[in-house]
Amino acid sequence: MSLNNIVKRLQDIMRNDAGVNGDAQRIEQMVWILFLKVYDAKEEIWEFHDANLKSIIPEPLRWRNWAVDNRDGQAMTGQALLSFVNEQLFPQLKEIVIDEHTPMSKAIVKAAMEDSFNYMKDGVLLRQVINVIDEIDFTEYEDRHAFGEIYETILKNLQSAGNAGEFYTPRAVTDFMVQMLKPQLGKRIADFACGTGGFLTSSLKYLEPQIKSVEDKEIYNRSIYGIEKKALPYLLCVTNMLLHDIDEPNIIHDNSLEKNVREYRDPDRFDVVLMNPPYGGSEKDAVKINFPVELRSSETADLFISLIMYRLKRKGRAAIILPDGFLFGD
Repeated sequence: MSLNNIVKRLQDIMRNDAGVNGDAQRIEQMVWILFLKVYDAKEEIWEFHDANLKSIIPEPLRWRNWAVDNRDGQAMTGQALLSFVNEQLFPQLKEIVIDEHTPMSKAIVKAAMEDSFNYMKDGVLLRQVINVIDEIDFTEYEDRHAFGEIYETILKNLQSAGNAGEFYTPRAVTDFMVQMLKPQLGKRIADFACGTGGFLTSSLKYLEPQIKSVEDKEIYNRSIYGIEKKALPYLLCVTNMLLHDIDEPNIIHDNSLEKNVREYRDPDRFDVVLMNPPYGGSEKDAVKINFPVELRSSETADLFISLIMYRLKRKGRAAIILPDGFLFGD
């Protein structure tokens, strides 16, 4: 199956829906549906290896039980589908109960969905969108890796959709920076404003050839750590990690700057930091007090550099994209 035109097909359908306004909302709509489809495909693989696996998603809300159209006239559509999505699917997924013992592979469902919304108002068009996404078989290796084509198209559209795409780093740049740092398996790699996971996926691509055993694979799975504040990039990042076979993606939906930097200890530090921190922004005073007086700033790039210094191990290495004003401005 050709995946090249899937994003265009989805956007063409959504342009006819009165509830979706502009590319940014079309992408948000597309991404939460993609996430649920990808997560269901991963659960199929996990269930193959563990027959006793219990999904954190209630049975009626699992993709296979409501989204799949078997062409028998029984698939939900129209107002019935809209009511299900708005009154059952979203409320229940947002209210999933997790605690410190919940595996990350399950906890990400709540984190991914808690800031997502259904913008579509036409249940027939929503059914069409779901059917297009359901054509992709993410349990198949070829389709799973061909998701890269869809993903790149989404990122290009994000960049043209205004502020949503402001800080996305070209893949060639993330690959180059990783190659310069040459991370080795067993070292911990972090991005404290990870966006859609560009630096993390480039790092995984660099580490993958170093895997020589089952133990190496387990180390590989625990190599990366990311934090992302915005809901849409976070959701894309988690989906991206699942498709790169990171079953327990250690990606946190949070603001990296909201913890006092003086509280970080050795277990909180990393061997490698790769980042394109948000700059040109401004944080509230409650965030600035998390930094020593001499390091407080209204410029987000300055705060992230301070954060990196506190979270980088001794003899650790960092590669960071910064505006030239950081070095030469006032």
